[in-house]
Amino acid sequence: MMGDRPNPSRAMSSAATTSPSVDKVDGFSRKSVRKVKPKRSQSSSQFRSQGKPIELTPLPLLKDVPALEQPELFLKKLQQCCTVFDFMDTLSDLKMKEYKRSTLNELVDYVTVSRGYLTEQAYPEVVKMVSHNIFRTLPPSDSNEFDPEEDEPTLEASWPHLQLVYEFFIRFLESQEFQPSIAKKYIDQKFVLQLLELFDSEDPRERDYLKTVLHRIYGKFLGLRAFIRKQINNIFLRFVYETEHFNGVAELLEILGSIINGFALPLKAEHKQFLVKVLIPLHTVRSLSLFHAQLAYCIVQFLEKDPTLTEAVIRGLLKFWPKTCSQKEVMFLGELEEILDVIEPTQFVKIQEPLFKQISRCVSSPHFQVAERALYYWNNEYIMSLIEENSSVILPIMFASLYRISKEHWNPAIVALVYNVLKAFMEMNSTLFDELTSTYKSDRQREKKKEKEREELWRKLEDLELKRGLRSDGIIPT
Repeated sequence: MMGDRPNPSRAMSSAATTSPSVDKVDGFSRKSVRKVKPKRSQSSSQFRSQGKPIELTPLPLLKDVPALEQPELFLKKLQQCCTVFDFMDTLSDLKMKEYKRSTLNELVDYVTVSRGYLTEQAYPEVVKMVSHNIFRTLPPSDSNEFDPEEDEPTLEASWPHLQLVYEFFIRFLESQEFQPSIAKKYIDQKFVLQLLELFDSEDPRERDYLKTVLHRIYGKFLGLRAFIRKQINNIFLRFVYETEHFNGVAELLEILGSIINGFALPLKAEHKQFLVKVLIPLHTVRSLSLFHAQLAYCIVQFLEKDPTLTEAVIRGLLKFWPKTCSQKEVMFLGELEEILDVIEPTQFVKIQEPLFKQISRCVSSPHFQVAERALYYWNNEYIMSLIEENSSVILPIMFASLYRISKEHWNPAIVALVYNVLKAFMEMNSTLFDELTSTYKSDRQREKKKEKEREELWRKLEDLELKRGLRSDGIIPT
Protein backbone atom coordinates (compact mmCIF):
# COMPACT_ATOMS: atom_id res chain seq x y z
CA MET A 1 0.00 0.00 0.00
CA MET A 2 2.92 2.30 0.56
CA GLY A 3 3.49 2.40 -3.21
CA ASP A 4 0.09 4.05 -3.65
CA ARG A 5 1.03 7.01 -1.45
CA PRO A 6 2.18 10.34 -2.87
CA ASN A 7 5.90 11.10 -2.59
CA PRO A 8 6.25 14.40 -0.62
CA SER A 9 9.56 15.42 -2.21
CA ARG A 10 8.31 14.74 -5.75
CA ALA A 11 5.12 16.68 -4.99
CA MET A 12 7.12 19.70 -3.77
CA SER A 13 9.43 19.73 -6.78
CA SER A 14 6.51 19.72 -9.20
CA ALA A 15 4.41 22.22 -7.23
CA ALA A 16 5.07 25.04 -9.67
CA THR A 17 3.66 23.10 -12.64
CA THR A 18 0.73 21.55 -10.80
CA SER A 19 -2.76 22.60 -11.78
CA PRO A 20 -4.49 24.67 -9.08
CA SER A 21 -7.53 22.36 -9.19
CA VAL A 22 -5.75 19.56 -7.26
CA ASP A 23 -8.00 17.88 -4.63
CA LYS A 24 -7.34 19.18 -1.13
CA VAL A 25 -6.03 16.78 1.49
CA ASP A 26 -7.41 16.91 5.00
CA GLY A 27 -4.32 17.00 7.22
CA PHE A 28 -6.31 15.90 10.27
CA SER A 29 -7.47 12.61 8.77
CA ARG A 30 -5.06 9.71 8.61
CA LYS A 31 -7.19 8.23 5.83
CA SER A 32 -7.03 11.39 3.72
CA VAL A 33 -4.37 9.98 1.38
CA ARG A 34 -6.02 6.59 0.94
CA LYS A 35 -7.25 5.40 -2.41
CA VAL A 36 -10.75 4.05 -2.99
CA LYS A 37 -11.18 0.81 -1.04
CA PRO A 38 -10.28 -2.26 -3.07
CA LYS A 39 -12.47 -5.33 -3.16
CA ARG A 40 -11.90 -7.98 -0.50
CA SER A 41 -8.44 -9.41 -0.98
CA GLN A 42 -7.34 -12.96 -0.40
CA SER A 43 -4.15 -14.05 1.25
CA SER A 44 -2.62 -17.25 2.52
CA SER A 45 0.43 -18.16 4.52
CA GLN A 46 0.32 -21.72 3.20
CA PHE A 47 2.60 -22.29 0.25
CA ARG A 48 5.05 -24.86 -1.05
CA SER A 49 8.62 -23.94 -1.91
CA GLN A 50 9.02 -26.89 -4.35
CA GLY A 51 7.73 -26.50 -7.87
CA LYS A 52 6.70 -30.17 -8.30
CA PRO A 53 2.97 -30.95 -8.38
CA ILE A 54 1.57 -32.91 -5.45
CA GLU A 55 0.22 -36.38 -6.12
CA LEU A 56 -2.06 -38.17 -3.64
CA THR A 57 -2.95 -41.83 -4.18
CA PRO A 58 -6.74 -42.14 -4.36
CA LEU A 59 -8.18 -44.32 -1.59
CA PRO A 60 -11.52 -46.16 -1.57
CA LEU A 61 -14.52 -44.54 0.16
CA LEU A 62 -14.99 -45.53 3.79
CA LYS A 63 -18.52 -46.75 3.13
CA ASP A 64 -17.23 -49.12 0.42
CA VAL A 65 -14.95 -51.16 2.72
CA PRO A 66 -15.97 -53.64 5.47
CA ALA A 67 -16.56 -52.15 8.95
CA LEU A 68 -13.46 -53.88 10.37
CA GLU A 69 -11.20 -52.18 7.80
CA GLN A 70 -12.71 -48.69 8.25
CA PRO A 71 -10.61 -47.58 11.29
CA GLU A 72 -7.37 -48.27 9.41
CA LEU A 73 -8.61 -46.52 6.23
CA PHE A 74 -9.76 -43.62 8.40
CA LEU A 75 -6.15 -43.18 9.65
CA LYS A 76 -4.78 -43.29 6.09
CA LYS A 77 -7.19 -40.58 4.98
CA LEU A 78 -6.20 -38.42 7.96
CA GLN A 79 -2.53 -38.79 6.96
CA GLN A 80 -3.32 -37.81 3.37
CA CYS A 81 -5.14 -34.68 4.56
CA CYS A 82 -1.95 -33.50 6.30
CA THR A 83 -0.81 -32.35 2.84
CA VAL A 84 -1.18 -28.58 2.50
CA PHE A 85 -1.70 -26.91 -0.88
CA ASP A 86 -0.79 -23.49 -2.24
CA PHE A 87 -4.09 -21.67 -2.76
CA MET A 88 -2.47 -18.46 -3.94
CA ASP A 89 -1.55 -20.32 -7.11
CA THR A 90 -5.07 -20.83 -8.43
CA LEU A 91 -4.02 -23.12 -11.30
CA SER A 92 -1.77 -25.58 -9.45
CA ASP A 93 -2.81 -29.05 -8.23
CA LEU A 94 -6.49 -28.53 -9.09
CA LYS A 95 -7.29 -32.24 -9.24
CA MET A 96 -5.52 -33.00 -5.93
CA LYS A 97 -7.11 -29.99 -4.19
CA GLU A 98 -10.53 -31.29 -5.18
CA TYR A 99 -9.59 -34.79 -4.02
CA LYS A 100 -8.54 -33.49 -0.60
CA ARG A 101 -11.72 -31.41 -0.35
CA SER A 102 -13.93 -34.43 -1.08
CA THR A 103 -11.89 -36.53 1.41
CA LEU A 104 -12.37 -33.91 4.14
CA ASN A 105 -16.10 -33.85 3.39
CA GLU A 106 -16.17 -37.64 3.73
CA LEU A 107 -14.31 -37.46 7.07
CA VAL A 108 -16.78 -34.87 8.40
CA ASP A 109 -19.73 -37.15 7.56
CA TYR A 110 -17.91 -40.20 8.93
CA VAL A 111 -17.21 -38.75 12.41
CA THR A 112 -20.79 -37.46 12.58
CA VAL A 113 -22.60 -40.76 12.03
CA SER A 114 -20.11 -43.61 12.57
CA ARG A 115 -19.40 -45.56 15.74
CA GLY A 116 -16.26 -47.41 16.80
CA TYR A 117 -13.84 -45.36 14.67
CA LEU A 118 -12.26 -43.50 17.63
CA THR A 119 -9.55 -45.95 18.56
CA GLU A 120 -6.67 -44.79 20.72
CA GLN A 121 -4.47 -44.64 17.58
CA ALA A 122 -6.88 -42.13 15.99
CA TYR A 123 -6.36 -39.32 18.54
CA PRO A 124 -2.75 -38.36 17.65
CA GLU A 125 -3.55 -38.63 13.91
CA VAL A 126 -6.60 -36.34 14.20
CA VAL A 127 -4.66 -33.71 16.17
CA LYS A 128 -1.72 -34.01 13.74
CA MET A 129 -3.99 -33.48 10.69
CA VAL A 130 -5.76 -30.50 12.28
CA SER A 131 -2.45 -28.95 13.40
CA HIS A 132 -0.86 -29.32 9.94
CA ASN A 133 -3.78 -27.46 8.34
CA ILE A 134 -4.74 -24.69 10.76
CA PHE A 135 -1.51 -23.78 12.59
CA ARG A 136 0.42 -21.33 10.45
CA THR A 137 1.90 -17.87 10.53
CA LEU A 138 -0.96 -15.53 9.68
CA PRO A 139 -0.46 -13.42 6.54
CA PRO A 140 0.33 -9.76 7.15
CA SER A 141 -2.41 -7.20 6.65
CA ASP A 142 -2.58 -5.62 3.20
CA SER A 143 -2.28 -2.25 4.89
CA ASN A 144 -0.29 -1.14 7.91
CA GLU A 145 -3.25 1.07 8.73
CA PHE A 146 -5.86 -1.72 8.65
CA ASP A 147 -8.98 -0.45 10.37
CA PRO A 148 -11.47 -3.25 11.19
CA GLU A 149 -14.30 -0.70 11.39
CA GLU A 150 -13.83 0.56 7.84
CA ASP A 151 -11.56 -1.75 5.83
CA GLU A 152 -12.52 -5.07 4.28
CA PRO A 153 -10.72 -8.00 5.94
CA THR A 154 -8.19 -10.16 4.11
CA LEU A 155 -9.91 -13.49 3.52
CA GLU A 156 -8.04 -16.79 3.80
CA ALA A 157 -7.52 -18.23 0.29
CA SER A 158 -7.30 -21.81 1.59
CA TRP A 159 -10.77 -21.57 3.20
CA PRO A 160 -12.29 -24.39 1.01
CA HIS A 161 -10.02 -26.81 2.93
CA LEU A 162 -9.71 -24.92 6.23
CA GLN A 163 -13.47 -24.74 6.78
CA LEU A 164 -13.83 -28.51 6.44
CA VAL A 165 -10.87 -29.12 8.81
CA TYR A 166 -12.53 -26.94 11.45
CA GLU A 167 -15.89 -28.64 10.85
CA PHE A 168 -14.26 -32.06 11.22
CA PHE A 169 -12.48 -31.08 14.44
CA ILE A 170 -15.67 -29.71 16.03
CA ARG A 171 -17.57 -32.93 15.17
CA PHE A 172 -14.63 -34.92 16.61
CA LEU A 173 -14.74 -32.96 19.89
CA GLU A 174 -18.53 -33.33 20.09
CA SER A 175 -18.57 -37.07 19.34
CA GLN A 176 -20.21 -39.32 21.93
CA GLU A 177 -17.15 -41.56 21.76
CA PHE A 178 -14.69 -38.73 22.46
CA GLN A 179 -12.57 -39.42 25.56
CA PRO A 180 -10.82 -36.37 27.09
CA SER A 181 -8.62 -38.67 29.19
CA ILE A 182 -6.92 -39.92 25.98
CA ALA A 183 -7.15 -36.65 24.02
CA LYS A 184 -5.43 -34.57 26.75
CA LYS A 185 -2.07 -36.14 25.77
CA TYR A 186 -2.33 -34.35 22.41
CA ILE A 187 -4.64 -31.39 23.01
CA ASP A 188 -2.35 -29.71 25.53
CA GLN A 189 -1.17 -26.23 26.57
CA LYS A 190 1.01 -25.86 23.46
CA PHE A 191 -1.96 -26.71 21.24
CA VAL A 192 -4.17 -24.14 23.06
CA LEU A 193 -1.50 -21.42 22.75
CA GLN A 194 -1.28 -21.93 18.99
CA LEU A 195 -5.08 -21.94 18.77
CA LEU A 196 -5.32 -18.62 20.62
CA GLU A 197 -2.77 -17.02 18.26
CA LEU A 198 -5.11 -17.80 15.35
CA PHE A 199 -7.78 -15.52 16.85
CA ASP A 200 -5.80 -12.66 15.32
CA SER A 201 -6.90 -13.87 11.87
CA GLU A 202 -8.51 -11.12 9.77
CA ASP A 203 -10.98 -13.62 8.34
CA PRO A 204 -14.19 -13.44 10.45
CA ARG A 205 -15.25 -16.90 9.24
CA GLU A 206 -12.16 -18.46 10.80
CA ARG A 207 -12.58 -16.58 14.09
CA ASP A 208 -16.17 -17.86 14.31
CA TYR A 209 -15.01 -21.49 14.01
CA LEU A 210 -12.16 -20.88 16.47
CA LYS A 211 -14.67 -19.56 19.00
CA THR A 212 -16.62 -22.84 18.83
CA VAL A 213 -13.45 -24.98 18.99
CA LEU A 214 -12.06 -23.16 22.06
CA HIS A 215 -15.43 -23.30 23.80
CA ARG A 216 -15.61 -27.08 23.28
CA ILE A 217 -12.03 -27.54 24.55
CA TYR A 218 -12.79 -25.42 27.63
CA GLY A 219 -15.86 -27.56 28.33
CA LYS A 220 -14.12 -30.94 27.82
CA PHE A 221 -10.71 -30.40 29.46
CA LEU A 222 -10.98 -29.29 33.08
CA GLY A 223 -7.19 -29.25 33.44
CA LEU A 224 -6.85 -26.60 30.70
CA ARG A 225 -9.44 -24.13 32.01
CA ALA A 226 -7.19 -22.04 34.26
CA PHE A 227 -4.53 -21.98 31.53
CA ILE A 228 -7.02 -20.79 28.89
CA ARG A 229 -8.28 -18.00 31.18
CA LYS A 230 -4.70 -16.92 31.97
CA GLN A 231 -3.71 -16.78 28.28
CA ILE A 232 -6.82 -14.77 27.34
CA ASN A 233 -5.92 -12.46 30.22
CA ASN A 234 -2.41 -12.02 28.72
CA ILE A 235 -3.79 -11.36 25.21
CA PHE A 236 -6.07 -8.61 26.57
CA LEU A 237 -3.28 -6.98 28.62
CA ARG A 238 -1.01 -6.88 25.55
CA PHE A 239 -3.90 -5.49 23.51
CA VAL A 240 -4.66 -2.68 26.02
CA TYR A 241 -1.14 -1.65 27.04
CA GLU A 242 1.06 -2.54 24.05
CA THR A 243 -0.40 -3.25 20.61
CA GLU A 244 -4.02 -2.00 20.56
CA HIS A 245 -4.41 -4.49 17.73
CA PHE A 246 -5.94 -7.97 17.93
CA ASN A 247 -8.73 -9.08 15.63
CA GLY A 248 -10.36 -11.66 17.89
CA VAL A 249 -11.21 -9.61 21.00
CA ALA A 250 -14.99 -9.80 20.40
CA GLU A 251 -14.90 -13.59 19.93
CA LEU A 252 -12.76 -14.15 23.07
CA LEU A 253 -15.14 -11.96 25.09
CA GLU A 254 -18.06 -13.99 23.78
CA ILE A 255 -16.43 -17.17 25.09
CA LEU A 256 -15.71 -15.43 28.41
CA GLY A 257 -19.36 -14.41 28.71
CA SER A 258 -20.42 -18.05 28.94
CA ILE A 259 -17.42 -18.91 31.15
CA ILE A 260 -18.33 -16.16 33.65
CA ASN A 261 -21.91 -17.41 33.60
CA GLY A 262 -20.64 -20.75 34.93
CA PHE A 263 -18.42 -19.37 37.72
CA ALA A 264 -19.11 -20.89 41.13
CA LEU A 265 -19.92 -18.65 44.10
CA PRO A 266 -18.28 -17.06 45.98
CA LEU A 267 -16.14 -15.73 43.14
CA LYS A 268 -12.41 -16.45 43.35
CA ALA A 269 -10.04 -13.50 43.89
CA GLU A 270 -8.47 -14.13 40.44
CA HIS A 271 -11.88 -13.63 38.77
CA LYS A 272 -12.50 -10.34 40.57
CA GLN A 273 -9.00 -9.16 39.68
CA PHE A 274 -9.63 -10.04 36.02
CA LEU A 275 -12.75 -7.85 36.06
CA VAL A 276 -11.04 -4.82 37.59
CA LYS A 277 -7.56 -5.08 36.04
CA VAL A 278 -8.45 -6.34 32.55
CA LEU A 279 -12.12 -5.96 31.55
CA ILE A 280 -12.55 -2.38 32.85
CA PRO A 281 -9.33 -1.08 31.15
CA LEU A 282 -10.54 -2.62 27.85
CA HIS A 283 -12.90 0.40 27.70
CA THR A 284 -9.93 2.69 26.99
CA VAL A 285 -8.97 1.37 23.54
CA ARG A 286 -9.86 3.25 20.36
CA SER A 287 -11.56 0.28 18.69
CA LEU A 288 -14.05 -0.24 21.57
CA SER A 289 -17.07 -0.22 19.23
CA LEU A 290 -15.89 -3.52 17.66
CA PHE A 291 -16.40 -5.51 20.87
CA HIS A 292 -18.34 -3.25 23.24
CA ALA A 293 -21.53 -5.34 23.19
CA GLN A 294 -19.62 -8.48 24.26
CA LEU A 295 -17.62 -6.54 26.88
CA ALA A 296 -20.76 -5.00 28.43
CA TYR A 297 -22.34 -8.47 28.57
CA CYS A 298 -19.32 -9.84 30.50
CA ILE A 299 -19.47 -6.92 32.95
CA VAL A 300 -23.19 -7.44 33.62
CA GLN A 301 -22.62 -11.20 34.06
CA PHE A 302 -20.07 -10.45 36.79
CA LEU A 303 -22.46 -8.08 38.59
CA GLU A 304 -25.31 -10.58 38.46
CA LYS A 305 -22.97 -13.12 40.06
CA ASP A 306 -21.66 -10.72 42.74
CA PRO A 307 -23.52 -7.40 43.25
CA THR A 308 -20.82 -6.15 45.67
CA LEU A 309 -18.57 -5.55 42.63
CA THR A 310 -20.94 -2.83 41.35
CA GLU A 311 -19.18 0.10 43.03
CA ALA A 312 -15.74 -0.90 41.69
CA VAL A 313 -17.15 -1.31 38.16
CA ILE A 314 -19.01 2.02 38.03
CA ARG A 315 -16.09 3.95 39.55
CA GLY A 316 -13.83 2.28 36.98
CA LEU A 317 -16.11 3.38 34.12
CA LEU A 318 -16.24 6.93 35.50
CA LYS A 319 -12.44 6.96 35.76
CA PHE A 320 -12.06 6.01 32.08
CA TRP A 321 -14.99 8.13 30.85
CA PRO A 322 -14.18 9.47 27.33
CA LYS A 323 -13.43 13.20 27.24
CA THR A 324 -13.45 13.97 23.53
CA CYS A 325 -15.27 11.12 21.73
CA SER A 326 -19.05 11.46 21.73
CA GLN A 327 -19.51 8.04 20.06
CA LYS A 328 -17.77 6.35 23.00
CA GLU A 329 -19.77 8.44 25.50
CA VAL A 330 -22.99 7.10 23.99
CA MET A 331 -21.60 3.54 24.35
CA PHE A 332 -20.64 4.16 27.99
CA LEU A 333 -24.13 5.53 28.73
CA GLY A 334 -25.71 2.45 27.14
CA GLU A 335 -23.54 0.13 29.24
CA LEU A 336 -24.31 2.08 32.41
CA GLU A 337 -28.02 1.64 31.77
CA GLU A 338 -27.50 -2.14 31.43
CA ILE A 339 -25.68 -2.09 34.79
CA LEU A 340 -28.39 0.02 36.44
CA ASP A 341 -30.99 -2.45 35.17
CA VAL A 342 -29.49 -5.15 37.44
CA ILE A 343 -28.16 -2.96 40.28
CA GLU A 344 -29.34 -3.57 43.83
CA PRO A 345 -30.74 -0.52 45.71
CA THR A 346 -28.09 -0.87 48.45
CA GLN A 347 -25.34 -0.64 45.79
CA PHE A 348 -27.04 2.26 43.99
CA VAL A 349 -26.83 4.42 47.11
CA LYS A 350 -23.03 3.99 47.20
CA ILE A 351 -22.42 5.38 43.70
CA GLN A 352 -25.36 7.72 43.07
CA GLU A 353 -23.45 10.97 43.68
CA PRO A 354 -20.45 10.47 41.33
CA LEU A 355 -22.72 8.70 38.83
CA PHE A 356 -25.27 11.50 38.53
CA LYS A 357 -22.57 14.18 38.46
CA GLN A 358 -21.36 12.46 35.27
CA ILE A 359 -24.91 12.08 33.92
CA SER A 360 -25.45 15.78 34.60
CA ARG A 361 -22.36 16.58 32.50
CA CYS A 362 -23.68 14.32 29.72
CA VAL A 363 -27.09 15.99 29.78
CA SER A 364 -25.28 19.33 29.35
CA SER A 365 -23.25 18.04 26.39
CA PRO A 366 -23.49 20.19 23.25
CA HIS A 367 -23.54 16.91 21.28
CA PHE A 368 -27.26 16.11 21.12
CA GLN A 369 -26.80 12.29 20.90
CA VAL A 370 -24.92 12.23 24.21
CA ALA A 371 -27.53 14.45 25.89
CA GLU A 372 -30.38 12.43 24.39
CA ARG A 373 -28.91 9.07 25.52
CA ALA A 374 -28.48 10.36 29.08
CA LEU A 375 -32.05 11.74 29.20
CA TYR A 376 -33.44 8.36 28.06
CA TYR A 377 -32.59 7.03 31.54
CA TRP A 378 -35.82 8.67 32.70
CA ASN A 379 -37.78 6.34 30.36
CA ASN A 380 -36.52 3.29 32.26
CA GLU A 381 -39.00 2.27 34.95
CA TYR A 382 -36.49 0.59 37.26
CA ILE A 383 -34.02 3.48 37.07
CA MET A 384 -36.90 5.90 37.68
CA SER A 385 -37.84 3.98 40.85
CA LEU A 386 -34.23 4.24 42.10
CA ILE A 387 -34.15 7.99 41.31
CA GLU A 388 -37.47 8.53 43.10
CA GLU A 389 -36.26 6.76 46.24
CA ASN A 390 -33.15 8.97 46.27
CA SER A 391 -34.55 12.18 44.77
CA SER A 392 -33.33 14.29 47.71
CA VAL A 393 -29.73 13.47 46.66
CA ILE A 394 -30.11 13.26 42.87
CA LEU A 395 -32.37 16.27 42.22
CA PRO A 396 -29.91 18.89 43.62
CA ILE A 397 -27.12 17.37 41.46
CA MET A 398 -29.20 17.45 38.26
CA PHE A 399 -31.35 20.55 38.73
CA ALA A 400 -29.04 23.39 37.61
CA SER A 401 -28.06 21.61 34.38
CA LEU A 402 -31.64 20.69 33.54
CA TYR A 403 -33.04 24.16 34.23
CA ARG A 404 -30.33 25.88 32.20
CA ILE A 405 -30.77 23.50 29.24
CA SER A 406 -34.53 24.03 29.26
CA LYS A 407 -33.86 27.73 28.54
CA GLU A 408 -30.72 27.60 26.39
CA HIS A 409 -30.18 24.32 24.45
CA TRP A 410 -30.03 24.61 20.66
CA ASN A 411 -31.88 21.33 19.98
CA PRO A 412 -35.69 21.43 20.49
CA ALA A 413 -35.89 17.63 20.94
CA ILE A 414 -33.46 17.85 23.89
CA VAL A 415 -35.45 20.74 25.39
CA ALA A 416 -38.64 18.63 25.18
CA LEU A 417 -36.94 15.69 26.91
CA VAL A 418 -35.59 17.99 29.64
CA TYR A 419 -39.08 19.37 30.29
CA ASN A 420 -40.32 15.80 30.80
CA VAL A 421 -37.50 15.11 33.27
CA LEU A 422 -38.17 18.34 35.18
CA LYS A 423 -41.87 17.47 35.31
CA ALA A 424 -41.01 13.99 36.69
CA PHE A 425 -38.78 15.54 39.38
CA MET A 426 -41.48 18.03 40.31
CA GLU A 427 -43.98 15.21 40.80
CA MET A 428 -41.47 13.21 42.88
CA ASN A 429 -40.61 15.97 45.34
CA SER A 430 -42.47 19.24 44.76
CA THR A 431 -41.20 20.90 47.96
CA LEU A 432 -37.53 20.33 47.13
CA PHE A 433 -38.18 21.27 43.49
CA ASP A 434 -39.65 24.65 44.53
CA GLU A 435 -36.74 25.31 46.91
CA LEU A 436 -34.19 24.52 44.17
CA THR A 437 -36.06 26.69 41.66
CA SER A 438 -36.06 29.64 44.09
CA THR A 439 -32.38 29.13 44.94
CA TYR A 440 -31.44 28.80 41.27
CA LYS A 441 -33.25 31.99 40.32
CA SER A 442 -31.73 34.00 43.16
CA ASP A 443 -28.26 32.61 42.29
CA ARG A 444 -28.79 33.60 38.66
CA GLN A 445 -29.85 37.11 39.69
CA ARG A 446 -26.70 37.44 41.80
CA GLU A 447 -24.64 36.22 38.88
CA LYS A 448 -26.31 38.70 36.53
CA LYS A 449 -25.72 41.51 39.03
CA LYS A 450 -22.02 40.57 39.35
CA GLU A 451 -21.78 40.33 35.56
CA LYS A 452 -23.29 43.78 35.21
CA GLU A 453 -20.87 45.16 37.83
CA ARG A 454 -17.93 43.59 35.96
CA GLU A 455 -19.09 45.09 32.68
CA GLU A 456 -19.49 48.48 34.34
CA LEU A 457 -15.99 48.25 35.82
CA TRP A 458 -14.50 47.32 32.43
CA ARG A 459 -16.33 50.22 30.80
CA LYS A 460 -14.88 52.65 33.40
CA LEU A 461 -11.38 51.21 32.85
CA GLU A 462 -11.75 51.61 29.10
CA ASP A 463 -12.85 55.26 29.57
CA LEU A 464 -9.83 55.94 31.80
CA GLU A 465 -7.52 54.33 29.25
CA LEU A 466 -9.05 56.39 26.47
CA LYS A 467 -8.64 59.66 28.44
CA ARG A 468 -5.03 58.77 29.27
CA GLY A 469 -4.36 58.14 25.59
CA LEU A 470 -5.90 61.47 24.59
CA ARG A 471 -3.79 63.35 27.21
CA SER A 472 -0.60 61.73 26.00
CA ASP A 473 -1.48 62.84 22.45
CA GLY A 474 -2.01 66.44 23.70
CA ILE A 475 -5.68 66.50 22.68
CA ILE A 476 -6.84 66.97 26.30
CA PRO A 477 -4.77 69.37 28.43
CA THR A 478 -3.16 67.79 31.46
